[in-house]
Amino acid sequence: MSQLATGTAAESGRRYHKITTPFDGVIEVVARRIGGGAKAKEIERFIKFAFVGILGFFIDSGTVILLQNTALPPVSETDAPLDLNVAVATSIAFILAVCSNFVWNRLWTYPDSRSRTARSQLTQFVIVSVLGWAIRTIWIDNSYRYFSAAATTFISSVILDYQPALVDEHKLGTMIALLFGVIVVMFWNFLANRYWTYNDVD
Repeated sequence: MSQLATGTAAESGRRYHKITTPFDGVIEVVARRIGGGAKAKEIERFIKFAFVGILGFFIDSGTVILLQNTALPPVSETDAPLDLNVAVATSIAFILAVCSNFVWNRLWTYPDSRSRTARSQLTQFVIVSVLGWAIRTIWIDNSYRYFSAAATTFISSVILDYQPALVDEHKLGTMIALLFGVIVVMFWNFLANRYWTYNDVD
């Protein structure tokens, strides 16, 4: 369980809210072992950012799975380069994950970043996230069919009677493409947010 605590920003003397979790002590120990004294805080932030990203991934992928199995199945009626159902499902999932990520990063990863208002930081966070979303959406839309075919070929070589419907092939391909996209975008988001959105922390 997480807890809401308070702290004080050193440069302004302003009090701020932050989240504490049972993992904080372990993360600090790991960060000190990896980074020593000078880099420990930055490594701690990256580990927390990665945990927040993992939570965001579960929200993201869970939403995609839910939408693709209900309202937005990934089957295109045309050969259009952009599959609207895939783009809409992954975009809705992305927005929900961004909301979760912003709250957790502001209150847990960077609780001492308070020289800008929450609205200002949210704007910057959203700009970074939208650029990441664009990269990710283009990647997924241009690669999920390839991953669908590759995964089907591989599974068919192991399970001889595996003959999925096209929609199931595309669901699997979307999830594989999403996984790769999330990894790339996580590094983009961390670096862009660390040196722009939260550049006021030591």
